[in-house]
Amino acid sequence: MILLGVILLIIGFVAKIAILWTIGIVLVVIGAILAILGMAGREVAGRRHWY
Repeated sequence: MILLGVILLIIGFVAKIAILWTIGIVLVVIGAILAILGMAGREVAGRRHWY
């Protein structure tokens, strides 16, 4: 999810499309939160690992 967010950020920046930039930021933040919770050993939505 973090990788997809970064790709959307790059595409949004290069193409100057604001909605892609916004979606990219949201995906990076959500991906980072899920990664941190996963590293802490907490299950998120019944899953221990998010790939």
